[in-house]
Amino acid sequence: MSTAAGPAAVLDHLVYATPHLERTVDEVARLTGVRPVSGGSHPGRGTRNHLLGLGGGAYFEIIGPDPGQPVPPAPRWFGIDALPGPRLVTWAVRVTGIAARVAAARAHGYDPGDPAEMSRRAPDGTPLSWRLTPPGAGGGPAGGESAGVWLTPFLLDWGTTPHPAAAGLPTLPLVSLTATHPEPAAVRAELAALGAPWPGPPVAAGPGPRLTAVLAGRHGRVAFGRGAVAL
Repeated sequence: MSTAAGPAAVLDHLVYATPHLERTVDEVARLTGVRPVSGGSHPGRGTRNHLLGLGGGAYFEIIGPDPGQPVPPAPRWFGIDALPGPRLVTWAVRVTGIAARVAAARAHGYDPGDPAEMSRRAPDGTPLSWRLTPPGAGGGPAGGESAGVWLTPFLLDWGTTPHPAAAGLPTLPLVSLTATHPEPAAVRAELAALGAPWPGPPVAAGPGPRLTAVLAGRHGRVAFGRGAVAL
């Protein structure tokens, strides 16, 4: 299905941020029976990641501080510097023609921010580059720095770079993605303006912004939200 802004957006990845990357990778491996693989460093951002496939061309990113880089001049994305522990903080949707998608969102009352150029090298040295809107740039009701969770996804355009999920990642199938917020209607309005994929995460009324993903591990299902727990 396509829209006036181009092909329909699809789930690209979930972002599980942590202040202690190696410790969190070990915990995910213990709970799920599947060890995430190294993705690479983000030069100048002070972060690096590990990845798992989710099926359907999407992946699960575990991102935290990179001890091999100096402390960046600006705070690390996703509120990593202030996190007390791992948390599912946001998600990304993959689009083609990110500039047109940003313009369409603005026309519908939501500003996802200006696309920025990003790059990293895969563990085998392959250069990867992409464009994305800054996570949390919209500043709407669906999360924010104080909440540490952004329910409205950021946009990501891989251009001609091969998608990370095509690299044969170990996979934990995504069972469900759900969200809660005190103003669920406001969140749904932001998602609609952004052209987020449907069915997207159902948004229910709750005490604060929260995302929860359930993945199918080798030992059973595991829920990722504020930390991870075996179900």
